[in-house]
Amino acid sequence: MLIDFFYTLRAAKLPVSVKEYLTLLEALKADVVGPTNPDACSMDDFYFLSRTALVKDEKHFDKFDRAFAAYFKGVEMIADFTKPIPADWLRQEMERILSEEQKANAPKMDWDELMETLRKRLEEQKERHEGGSKWIGTGGTSPFGNGGQNPQGIRIGGKGGGKTAVKVWEQRSYRDYDDTQELGTRNIKVALRRLRKFAREGNELELDLPDTIRSTAANAGWLDIKMIPERHNNVKVLLLMDVGGTMDEHIQRVEELFSAVKSEFKHLEFYYFHNCVYDFMWKNNRRRYAEKFPTWDIIRKYNKDYKLVFVGDATMSPYEILQPGGSVEYNNEEAGAEWLQRLTHAFPKFAWINPEPQGVWQYRQSIGIVQQLMGQRMFPLTLKGLEDAMRMLSK
Repeated sequence: MLIDFFYTLRAAKLPVSVKEYLTLLEALKADVVGPTNPDACSMDDFYFLSRTALVKDEKHFDKFDRAFAAYFKGVEMIADFTKPIPADWLRQEMERILSEEQKANAPKMDWDELMETLRKRLEEQKERHEGGSKWIGTGGTSPFGNGGQNPQGIRIGGKGGGKTAVKVWEQRSYRDYDDTQELGTRNIKVALRRLRKFAREGNELELDLPDTIRSTAANAGWLDIKMIPERHNNVKVLLLMDVGGTMDEHIQRVEELFSAVKSEFKHLEFYYFHNCVYDFMWKNNRRRYAEKFPTWDIIRKYNKDYKLVFVGDATMSPYEILQPGGSVEYNNEEAGAEWLQRLTHAFPKFAWINPEPQGVWQYRQSIGIVQQLMGQRMFPLTLKGLEDAMRMLSK
């Protein structure tokens, strides 16, 4: 019954063998999971069993997740909230089209008022609401819920779309950028050559011993010294990459850039962050809650000769940069701006690469703030932008 599932995994370029497929069937036959095993009979249980049996390398987990979701889409839909907000409150039943007047009259609150009002709503609300401007629900202009319009609300459940939420009530899973992604566009290929040029440093000439021996022998023993350019890949790069949220729109281009950087820089260290850098970062998005790297430790670990490169769209609520507790995911003790300044002071050669089209930068308040914090060292993810960034970093 799972032959088509096996072929779906193979079509997704997963190295799944028949032996591993048979192992999965043996586990199912032994009731490791299934309806006769009351302790393991859910779709989640089958997912973990099949991943364990079929995937031998953690780097393939993301491809497996996408293939699994494509094959079993619609088999099981579960609304799981760790906080006591009924899933029914957040069910989107219709797409509400709001007038410009309704959008303009959406309630606006400062940070403290927003958090205090949410606490009160949780105490007061007893039923589902849709389309209003006050309660937790869907549609409308309320600051709490999803599917509506508010310039600075808290998204609870649902899918983001307006890019204006200042807090997100859910634990989201992000996937690592694929560093084996083939370079798919001519511009990024040209950028690869620019990165290669940037990565080469050294003396102008060195002795080419094999060619000297061949040339001397051919010249009847008269010494004929041959020199070649000497180049060493000595540049050190600390790459910090924004992942998840609005960055999902730029995954392919960032993966292409990541592949190029990883192939060209011998001394490369990279970490992930979400929206803005705070007191910790991570290297593996699946273990980002279990394996955190304190930002202070990163600053102390690497010398100031590392070139610091941020990659992110800088698209977020200004609160996330300027406000303690402004992170959409947890209550950070210090504002993101403080950490950005510490990093740029620790690594004097720095730049920010932004995959967002440069034409929209002026309409995003957060981009303007980050540009200011970066000393205007923000460059678009284009051929010219990369050339300018590499030229600036090499000075």
